[in-house]
Amino acid sequence: MDLATLAVFRAVAREESITRAAELLGRVPSNVTTRIQQLEAEIGVALFARETRRMVLTSEGKTYLDYAERILNLADEALQQINPEGPGGTLRIGSMESTVASRLPSLFAAFTRDWPEVTIELSTAPTRQLADAVQAHRIDCALIAIAADDSWSALDALETIPVFREELVLLLPKGHRPVHSPADVEPKALAAFAPGCTYRMLAEEWLMGGSPARARLKIQEVGSYHAMFACTAAGACVSVMPKSVADTLSHLGSVEEHELMAVDTHLAFRPGFATPAFLEWRKRLLAASNIEPSASA
Repeated sequence: MDLATLAVFRAVAREESITRAAELLGRVPSNVTTRIQQLEAEIGVALFARETRRMVLTSEGKTYLDYAERILNLADEALQQINPEGPGGTLRIGSMESTVASRLPSLFAAFTRDWPEVTIELSTAPTRQLADAVQAHRIDCALIAIAADDSWSALDALETIPVFREELVLLLPKGHRPVHSPADVEPKALAAFAPGCTYRMLAEEWLMGGSPARARLKIQEVGSYHAMFACTAAGACVSVMPKSVADTLSHLGSVEEHELMAVDTHLAFRPGFATPAFLEWRKRLLAASNIEPSASA
């Protein structure tokens, strides 16, 4: 087993295809097939289930992929640390969907223009999954939402810097009566992301805090802010999102807005992680921050 073989394994796992992985790696398919066969023989278990047109990871393959990702990422980090002439290599960034939509496009454009030697790998997920991925070395850093009173112990293992302050708004169907407390909210359903999303947690806490009847709150899990907004505009439920995101979705329909609270988006990373690419990315995030230094102290 070597890093090159692990890279081949990762490519096949991601593409679910020998042919596409070979094209991605600049190899011939027979070479990729041989590498995978040798790896499986060395380990002694099947990493893939061969289907007609796909290479699907077995349960053992999924476990092995997690370790392979960590090993390859650590090797890349080591190379960047010992050759600090300038940003290069791969920077694996995780982010909440809302931050990607409202804060990152111009930052990514400027960063890739100035540092074309850096390959950015972007993944999106709710806050807790992102923090776990940073800890496990699957990604290098993440933009996550941390509530002011969040005592989640996993955060103790990461360094965090506040970079963006978001105003959360409760979206209500058009024509909904004014909201002064959770008891005034009429729909009994909340459109939200899967568990692990800080905004969902805050929305549930607020909505269920106003009345025992809110214990009957139904959660409609959706996969995008577009779906949240559309469901709310249709009158089926309420939703919570940053105002910066809601403002970009007004073309999907009309809704009422009720201001809830401010929540800071933090850059989270492992203590001591300081590749040149990451340091440049952190510098640019802080330059674009809408939080006054005194507010983040």
